[in-house]
Amino acid sequence: MNEEIVNAFKDAVFNVVPMLGISDVKFIGEENHKKQIASSGVISIIGIIGDLTGNVFLSMEEECAKKIASYMMFGMEVVAFDELAQSAISELSNMLAANASISLSETGKKTDISTPTLMTGEFTVISSLPDVISLSMLIEDMPFNIYLSIKEK
Repeated sequence: MNEEIVNAFKDAVFNVVPMLGISDVKFIGEENHKKQIASSGVISIIGIIGDLTGNVFLSMEEECAKKIASYMMFGMEVVAFDELAQSAISELSNMLAANASISLSETGKKTDISTPTLMTGEFTVISSLPDVISLSMLIEDMPFNIYLSIKEK
């Protein structure tokens, strides 16, 4: 996968998450996967169309999702991953995908993003593309992963 694509999504985290008031964000590494993505907790799926096609999967444990939602709601305590917290994580997904999309447009790649689909629990996702790149990060020492299943047209 083109490094511009990978960097656009990695940089989006470092551009967007600090705007929420979260300064403890670390990049751990990048890994190539085959088609299968196994995750538990909360996953948000965003479709990409245009010069690029595919999906972006944001994955985090429920505690991480509740912590991020709390920041997005100006410090309100989030005890349960309820509809309000789910809405906050969906909005974070929009913000990250939009930021990456803007960065990609600056390199000449025009993209549109779908509304996020949010799921919770333990599951396995099979990508329609042969390779998936994962970006492993920590947000306040909690795992936050981005899986990129994207190809150029």
